[in-house]
Amino acid sequence: MSKEQSYVLKAWEVTLRKTQQAKKRANSVFGTVSVSPHTDNDTSTDENDDETSTNRNSLEEFYHAERVLPNGDYYTGQWYDSFPHGHGKYLWTDGCMYIGDWYNGKTMGNGKFGWPSGATYEGEFKSGYMDGTGTYTGPSGDAYKGQWVMNLKHGHGVKSFANGDAYDGEWRRGLQEGQGRYQWSDGCHYTGEWKNGTIYGKGSFVWTNGNRYDGCWDEGFPRGNGTYKWDDGSFYVGNWSKDPEEMNGTYYPAGNEGNLEWDPKDLFDNLSGYTICSGERVPMLPSQKKLSVWNSSKRIEKPRRVSVDGRVSVGVDRAFEKMNMWGHETGEEGSDLRKELDAELMRLEAEGLHSLKSPMPMKLPKAGRKQGETISKGHRNYELMLNLQLGIRHSVGRQAPAASLDLKPSAFDPKDKIWRRFPREGTKYTPPHQSTEFKWKDYCPLVFRSLRKLFKVDPADYMLSICGNDALRELSSPGKSGSFFYLTNDDRYMIKTMKKSETKVLLRMLAAYYNHVRAFENSLVIRFFGLHCVRLNGPTQKKVRFVIMGNLFCSKYSVHRIFDLKGSSLGRTTDKPESEIDSNTILKDRDLSFIFRLQKAWYQEFTRQIDKDCEFLEQERIMDYSLLVGIHFREASVAGDLIPSGAKTPIGESDEEACHRLSRAEVDQLLSDPSRWASIRLGTNMPARAERTVRKSGDSELELVGEPTGEFYEVVLIFGIIDILQDYDISKKLEHAYKSIQYDPSSISAVDPKQYSRRFRDFIFKAFTDDN
Repeated sequence: MSKEQSYVLKAWEVTLRKTQQAKKRANSVFGTVSVSPHTDNDTSTDENDDETSTNRNSLEEFYHAERVLPNGDYYTGQWYDSFPHGHGKYLWTDGCMYIGDWYNGKTMGNGKFGWPSGATYEGEFKSGYMDGTGTYTGPSGDAYKGQWVMNLKHGHGVKSFANGDAYDGEWRRGLQEGQGRYQWSDGCHYTGEWKNGTIYGKGSFVWTNGNRYDGCWDEGFPRGNGTYKWDDGSFYVGNWSKDPEEMNGTYYPAGNEGNLEWDPKDLFDNLSGYTICSGERVPMLPSQKKLSVWNSSKRIEKPRRVSVDGRVSVGVDRAFEKMNMWGHETGEEGSDLRKELDAELMRLEAEGLHSLKSPMPMKLPKAGRKQGETISKGHRNYELMLNLQLGIRHSVGRQAPAASLDLKPSAFDPKDKIWRRFPREGTKYTPPHQSTEFKWKDYCPLVFRSLRKLFKVDPADYMLSICGNDALRELSSPGKSGSFFYLTNDDRYMIKTMKKSETKVLLRMLAAYYNHVRAFENSLVIRFFGLHCVRLNGPTQKKVRFVIMGNLFCSKYSVHRIFDLKGSSLGRTTDKPESEIDSNTILKDRDLSFIFRLQKAWYQEFTRQIDKDCEFLEQERIMDYSLLVGIHFREASVAGDLIPSGAKTPIGESDEEACHRLSRAEVDQLLSDPSRWASIRLGTNMPARAERTVRKSGDSELELVGEPTGEFYEVVLIFGIIDILQDYDISKKLEHAYKSIQYDPSSISAVDPKQYSRRFRDFIFKAFTDDN
């Protein structure tokens, strides 16, 4: 026996031992499995072929099969075209098990998934995810029955915790959010609003002794207006806060006489013992369980031998293929079929029909230079930068009472501003400096202090970014509006000079903006942190107004492509040749060549938030805003070619290594641990798939989204709504009237805010869609 024959026989023996062990293990879990007997149509001549336990009916592609995989996994059930399809049972080597419906190798329909720990999920599945209605029971007694979306509790559901607590209400992305009722094991309960898994909003807490608190909450404790009632009818009404300086109220006894021997702070000590149980985490999500299945006969990148009944050899059959490497046991028919398959594959390769490809391969855009010119000594705006930094340091650093998020209407009055003189020698309130003398104005300082608190901006970090030793950077050219932009050295903040008209718009809508971003934590509108003015001394008394905003693209991911999307078509292309386009180039609507597919739960949140943001802007008579989208492509070759998701495994790379290149597993890891979501929020570092589109020749000028090609790329998206300070004033009305004479009115940017909002949403909901 030759060395080659000896090696193949040893490989077959190892595979056979795996088969027997897997069958024994599977029978202990599933019980004895009945296998479809051979039929007269079975043309296999190998006596050992019954080890595969397969009904090889050459006239049918849908059949019952029992498969033992090379790694020891086991499957029994219905089969179609090299995949589990129908009803079947799958057992992984680590003890996880699924029994239920399959579709093309994915768990789809009703089924039951079990973990070796004893945990189970029974309910609906979609594309490998727990999705629909189902019940999860943990090994320690936690149980959840309700709605799921992509492995996360999402919708209405009831959860019973192992410690005796229970929650009945709404969930969003795995956490309590919306209306719900939580009852502790001792009988106390809370009924009201939730947010991100904590008590937040309006609600009532009731103790077993009859006492109760009705009012506003923040992060699990009373915050704002509320009433504490005793069972004897007495009550305390006031403003609640952990900060003693913000705490105040009035006690009302039940009768004519009352003696309050109670400190309102006792309520916080009492509530500190009532924590929300986090419950058990799912140890391993079903979608993370990679099937060790076989390449479909429709996938042609790895030509394989075909069995005598015409099916691609899979599972244990590979052992027999190896035995036939030097023999002719498969016969003339199998050889002819292999020749026909090879010929067909070569034809498909030549014609390029094996996959739908776009006309030109996608290249990773060349990296642009770091934006902006550093403002150093001698720069024309050097003194202005020093003035700005001095003013910010004074505004943020000065002592002020703790800012409550409940602001009085007077705080939003445009007349609420503070002027401060900054002479070079300094004053009691300002330090000496080397710049020219100037005056500094803060607009609505209490509002912007509260906004920074609302957006969780640390004052020390804020000052360090803007006023640290590192200089600001000025962008190379002003925007279309004539405003100049400055970036902080750490890229966290952007400073924009403002026209007087824009300042008036922001001050006019400031109260509505504040209430909107406070009500919607995931609002996509640009974040404002401060509005100021520098008045330079001299004969002209020049005023420079500017607003400080968050930089949308401050992320750990490099941005490869930028699109500014409005939903209009007139003039919405980039006048640059392809060779000059880099990662800093801002492309427009007519340049868009992708459809962005978001995971279902995120897409629902996205559509809801776009609607809310557009309604807010429409009510404030704002138009000409846009959705700025940054794309980070996850996979590219050394040569700079973008690698589509599901592309061929590179030569020399194993299937196991290839699976780590896909983002789905990484996404599942994030979904399995809500505490890791800090790096992901709506519009920030969002994993998605970008499907490439192409425009038909003679495509309508009004059709902004091209035809999908089926070519997908794993991406990370960063996006937000910018330029929200243009109201529909007389100049925009005249622009609309003038351009309507020459062009289609629906294609121009300057339109009525209501029409603009409708058109913007129609376009965005075509460019972004649910990733089914």
